Amino acid sequence: MDLSTVTSYRRAARRDDLVLSEGETYLSGGTWLFSEPQPGASGLVDLTSLGWTPWERTEEGLTLAATCTVEELLAVPDVALGSAHELARQCADAFLMSFKIQHLATLGGNVCLALPAGAMISFLVALDATAVIWTADGGERREPVRYLVTGARTTTLAAGEVLRSFEVSASALLDRYAFRRCSLSPLGRSSAVVVARRTSAGVLVTLTAATRRPIVVALGQQGQEGSLARALDEVDCWYADAHGSPDWRAAMARRFAAQCLTEVSS
Repeated sequence: MDLSTVTSYRRAARRDDLVLSEGETYLSGGTWLFSEPQPGASGLVDLTSLGWTPWERTEEGLTLAATCTVEELLAVPDVALGSAHELARQCADAFLMSFKIQHLATLGGNVCLALPAGAMISFLVALDATAVIWTADGGERREPVRYLVTGARTTTLAAGEVLRSFEVSASALLDRYAFRRCSLSPLGRSSAVVVARRTSAGVLVTLTAATRRPIVVALGQQGQEGSLARALDEVDCWYADAHGSPDWRAAMARRFAAQCLTEVSS
C-alpha cells in the first residue's frame, strides 16, 4: 500500500541517525507498516541499513538481531539453533505468510507490533529470550520478551527506544519443545499457540494468541498437571476478536497445554 502521508525517507547508518523528527517512524521489514494507512507518519527511518548481523552464536548462547528476518532465522544452521530449530519452523508456519513476506518480516518488527498472534513473540518467549533495547539517552537496557509485550499492540518501549537484539541462553537451545496451534479456519490467524519447554528445573508452558499478553507457567518436577490447571484458572487476559471468543480460546489453550506437557514429559 502507498503511504500517501509519507514525504521523507532516511537510511540509518549509525545510532545517531535513529533520533526521530516529528512525524517520523521506524521502518524494519515494513510488512505491516505498508499493509494499511499510517495517517500519523510523515517520514520513515530505515533500520535495515544499519547492517546488523542477523545472528551470532556466542559462549552464552545465541544473539538474534531485531532486523533478522524470518527467512534468515530459518536459515540458521541446526548446530547453532539446536533443538529450537523445529520450533522456529513451526512458529514461522503459524504466520501463514508467503516466501516474499518471510524475506522481509523481521523478529523485532513482530515483537514491537505486539499482536497477540505474533508468531515470533511465541518463539522468543518460549525460549525465554531477553530483549536488548537502545534507550533514547544513548544507553541500553535489557528486558525479557515475556514482559516487554504488555498487551494487544502495547509494549514497554518508550519514545525513542529501539529494539536492538534478542539474547537466548545456551541451555534454551538444548531443551525439548512441544508446539500446538489452532485457528478458526485453515488459513486463519492463530487463535491459540502453546509451547512447552522441558528444562533442568521442570517445564515452562507459554501461551500466546489466546491471551492479550504472553503467559508463562513455570512447573516444577512434581504435581505438574494440577499446578498447570490451577495456573490457567488464574489467567485473566483471554483475548477476544474475530478469530475466536475468550472461552473457546481458553478451552483450546487448556487442551493444548495438557498435550504439550505430556509430550515433553514422556
